[in-house]
Amino acid sequence: MSKTPLINIKNLSVGFRSKSGEMLPVLRSINLLLHAGESLGLVGESGSGKSTLALAAMGYLKSGLSLMKGNVLFEHHDMFNLDHKRLRKIWGRELALVPQNSGQSLTPTMRVGQQLREVLEFHNLKRDKAIKERIIQLLTQVRLPEPEILLTRYPHELSGGQQQRVAIAMALAGEPKVLLLDEPTTGLDVTTQAHILELLREIATKTHMALLYVSHDLGAIARVCDEVLVMYAGQAVLSGSAKTVLRSPSHPYAHGLLASIPKLNDPSLPGALEGRPPAPGQASTGCAFADRCFIAQDICQLEPPRVNKLSDAQKTRCHFPDQVKAIALKKVSAKKKFNFNNDKPILSMSKMSIRYKNKSFIDQLLKRPHKGPATVDCINLSISKGETLGLVGESGSGKSTILKSIAGLLQPSGGKINLENNSYLPTAVEYRSSDQLRRIQLVFQNPDDSLNPRHSVRQILEQPLRLYFNLTKKQVYEKSVQILEQVRLGSHYLDRLPSQLSGGEKQRVAIARAFVAEPDIVLCDEVTSALDVSVQAAVLELLEELKQTKLTTYVFVSHDLAVVKALSDRVAVLYQGRLCEIGPPDQVYNKPSHPYTEVLLGAVLEPDPDHELKLMADDIVELAPPEVGCSFQRRCPSIIGDICKSQAPPWQTLPTGNQICCHIPWEELNKTQAIRNSAQT
Repeated sequence: MSKTPLINIKNLSVGFRSKSGEMLPVLRSINLLLHAGESLGLVGESGSGKSTLALAAMGYLKSGLSLMKGNVLFEHHDMFNLDHKRLRKIWGRELALVPQNSGQSLTPTMRVGQQLREVLEFHNLKRDKAIKERIIQLLTQVRLPEPEILLTRYPHELSGGQQQRVAIAMALAGEPKVLLLDEPTTGLDVTTQAHILELLREIATKTHMALLYVSHDLGAIARVCDEVLVMYAGQAVLSGSAKTVLRSPSHPYAHGLLASIPKLNDPSLPGALEGRPPAPGQASTGCAFADRCFIAQDICQLEPPRVNKLSDAQKTRCHFPDQVKAIALKKVSAKKKFNFNNDKPILSMSKMSIRYKNKSFIDQLLKRPHKGPATVDCINLSISKGETLGLVGESGSGKSTILKSIAGLLQPSGGKINLENNSYLPTAVEYRSSDQLRRIQLVFQNPDDSLNPRHSVRQILEQPLRLYFNLTKKQVYEKSVQILEQVRLGSHYLDRLPSQLSGGEKQRVAIARAFVAEPDIVLCDEVTSALDVSVQAAVLELLEELKQTKLTTYVFVSHDLAVVKALSDRVAVLYQGRLCEIGPPDQVYNKPSHPYTEVLLGAVLEPDPDHELKLMADDIVELAPPEVGCSFQRRCPSIIGDICKSQAPPWQTLPTGNQICCHIPWEELNKTQAIRNSAQT
C-alpha cells in the first residue's frame, strides 16, 4: 500500500448561513485518509453528513453549503482551490461517483451506448473504432447480459439492478483511482444487491482502486469495506476496522445502530434508538449524542469528548467507551399470537392474473388472446383479519403489481378479489364504493412521490377525514392530532410542509394518512427501504403497535427478508409473478423447501465481515417467465430434467406447515440441500 494517501481530508468543516447570518456547521472538523486499494465505509443516520463528506472529497458542495475551514487533498491537488475546468478533468477520470438513484442519474432520452460513448469521448479515452468495443467490455465487466442488445436500449427499458450496473460501468469507464459510492444498492433486491457488491469487491481487488462507500446498510458495509467511519451530527464519532467496529463498537451510537437491525435468527423486532439527531447548529456544548445515550452522565452534557484511541485500534469520541458493551439492547415485545380464521378471510384472491402489455387495436377488435405468459399468474391467497402477509422475491417478481391490483390501481386480466364475507371487490378503483376505498389503504415506497409538496401535514390528513367521515372542523383537528401522536410526531407538525420533514418523518405522515381512514387492510410497499436502520426500527415498531391496537391486516412487501420475518405471520415467496412457497416465517426461513427460497436466503447480508453468502443461482435478469414449465427452471440449482421445462409444477403441503410449488418431492429437496450445505461447509 502506498504511504501517500489518494484522499487526505484535514480538519474539514462545511456549513450554511442561517437567516440570522450565522454559519451553522454540517460537517465539523473531519479528518480522513484513503489509500490506494483501501475501502472505507461511511455510516450513520440520515442527516449525519455522510453524503456531504463524500461529495466534499470530490471538491464539490451542494448549493447553499460553504467551506468553513480545512483542506481536501486528492494526491497533490487541493480540490477547493481548483477551477471548474480542472475539476471536470478529474471527475469521472480519476475520481468517479456512483449515485444512489441511478434511474435519475441516467439521461432518459439517450440510449445506454450513447451515454457510455459520451463519457469515453469527453475524457478522450478511446478512438472512434475502439469505443464500441470498450462499451461492450464495460457492460460485460459489470455482468450485464447481451451487452450488444442492451447498449441500444433506453434507461426505462432496464430493471433497477441493470440501471445501477450501467451507472457503475459509466463510473468505471475512466478507470478511476477512487470510486465514490452513495447508497448504490438502496432499493435493490437481495440477490441483485449481493451480486453487485461481489462485483465491486472483485473490481477493486483487480484494479487496486480505492472505494469510499456511503450507506445505511451495515450488511453492505460489512461485505465491501475494510475500514468504517461512523458519523453523527456532522462529526466522526467512531472509526476502525470493519471487524472491530461492527462486532464490538466502542461508541453507544454505533452500538444503537447495530441493535436496530432485524436479524434472520432473531424473531423479535429490534428496538429503535430514542430521540433524533440535533439539527445543524443545535448540538449541545457537550457530546452531541448525550440526549439519546443510555450511559450519559453530567460530564457528557458539559464537555465535548475527546477522540480516544483504544487497544483494538478503534478511535472513539466518547467519555465512557468501556461501558458501551454493557448497554442492554432494547427489544420490542413479541408479536401477539392471533388465532386466524382462514375459513373467513378478510381478503382473498382467486386465480388472479395480471398483464401489463395491452393488446393492439386489431387484436382487441378480432378478440385475439394475449400472446406470451402473464406478468402475474394464478395467484390464490387468503388473508385473515389481523394477519400480516409478507410478499418477498426479486425485483420483477410481481410483489408491487399485486398490491396495486388489490388497491384498484391496476386491473387484473383474470380472476377476482373478494373482501370480507365473499363481497366482490371491483377491480378498478373508480367503481369502488367510498367504504371499500376507506377499508383498503396503500402506503407507497417513496413518500416524496405520494405526499403533495404544496400541502401541509394538516391538509394531507384532513383530506381522507373529510372524504370518509362526516366530522366537524373541531373533530377533524382532534383526529389529526390523535393520529400524529400515535405515529410519534405531535400537533406541532400540522403546519409543516413535506420539504420541512426528514425521510422518516415523511414516512410517518404517509402511514398516518393511511391509518386516519381507519382501514381494515393496509398495503405496505417497501415502506422502509430508503430509511436508515434506526428510523426503520421506529417505523416497524409503529406498524406492529398499530396492528395490535387496531387489529389491522397488512400485506407487506419488502426486499429486506429480515424485516419481513420480524413483522409477518405468513410469508409468500414470488418468482416471475408465480407463487413458489407459502408458510409461517419460522418454517420458510429456518428450513426453506423451495430452491428459489434457498437462493434468496443465501444472498441475505449480515453486519458481519466474516458472513459468507451462498450465491447459488446465476446472476441473470429474466425479462419474462418461460412459456411452459416451472418459472424458475433457467436458474434452479436443483433442476431434475425435462419435467421442469415442460410441465407446470404441482403444489405440495409439507409436514412443516408450509406449501411449495415444485416438481421435486420434499424428501429429495431435503437430501439435495443437505448435500449442498455439507459441500459448502
